[in-house]
Amino acid sequence: MVREYRDRIYIRKDVLLKLYEFGEMNQSRLMSICGLNNVKHKGILDDLVKKQMIERNTEFWGNKTTIKYKISERGKEIFKQVLEPYEKLFPRGNKDE
Repeated sequence: MVREYRDRIYIRKDVLLKLYEFGEMNQSRLMSICGLNNVKHKGILDDLVKKQMIERNTEFWGNKTTIKYKISERGKEIFKQVLEPYEKLFPRGNKDE
């Protein structure tokens, strides 16, 4: 089985795309849908929050804490203006490289 490496820009695009499509999601579901590891890739989510591309909300349910994410207006703009055109220029899985 050949495992393909996914560039960080595509990971960010996938996160923004899924949040754009699904709206608000908890951290576990977001990581699962994007095929990410909670420990290894949490820094990417933190970076997107820091750069105000996504929003993080913490909800408390008794002794349980749920972290939910949604795309920000800035994230939507960057997604449409930068990431979509980038993928058109450099599509994934291009075997001609």
